[in-house]
Amino acid sequence: MRSSKLTAVTAVTALLAGLALVASATPALAQRRETAADAFNWEGRIAPGRWLHLKNMNGPITVEGTSGDRVEVRATKRWRRGDPDDVRIEVRRVGLDSSDVLICALWYENSSCSEDSYRSNNSGWRRNDTEVEFVVRLPRDVRINVSTVNGAIDVDGATSEVEAQTVNGGIEATTSGGPVNAETVNGDIRVRMSELGSDADLTYSTVNGSVTVELPERVDADVEMTTVNGSLSADYPLTLQGRISPRRIRATIGQGGRRMEFKTVNGDVRLVKRS
Repeated sequence: MRSSKLTAVTAVTALLAGLALVASATPALAQRRETAADAFNWEGRIAPGRWLHLKNMNGPITVEGTSGDRVEVRATKRWRRGDPDDVRIEVRRVGLDSSDVLICALWYENSSCSEDSYRSNNSGWRRNDTEVEFVVRLPRDVRINVSTVNGAIDVDGATSEVEAQTVNGGIEATTSGGPVNAETVNGDIRVRMSELGSDADLTYSTVNGSVTVELPERVDADVEMTTVNGSLSADYPLTLQGRISPRRIRATIGQGGRRMEFKTVNGDVRLVKRS
């Protein structure tokens, strides 16, 4: 579902500068945290094959599997300065027949989000260092699209499609199904999946970090692997296309077919065959 891909990687660079100003101007105050009673909690059913979209701006996201049939989402705010009440969390039904769910953490007024976009009040960030830490419990066969700007993403226990995007933070995503797409700027990417899904293109991209993707034993794909300062390796026999370069490989795995792109600037790219 590439239409729901986060545009924050290119659209919110200015927000990162705002956070840097907060960090440099903030005294060494003890971090405060919401109590369990004050934390945000949502629980609801999402039909198998439908999507949970979760969008954050400042804070990590953790996804765990559950044997139940209801999605559970918990969000806890942490801060040193600013007012956590200026950060609101919205939930609404979206998608075909309102069968998907969208959950967004929004800083100040005039901020909004949809399945395809996230708009935040930039000036508000400079006054408020509140982080929102999300923990999700995900039932079988529910697809998930998670995104943040400042924070790591850890998905474990998913059984279907995963979309994961951040800017400052690593991504680790494991699913017994698939496929997975993952993009960051500053951080490593490590993905494990058992299925490649449909014929849609797959992308794994970072700038400062390594990319490691574990794939099923049988793969039919056209791949492109690129790095500037790092190495390229694959556990699969590759039929090379074009000129041979130690920093860029275009090749076919198996019978070829779907396009898979693996790229970084400062780091290694590894394609690992799952045992």
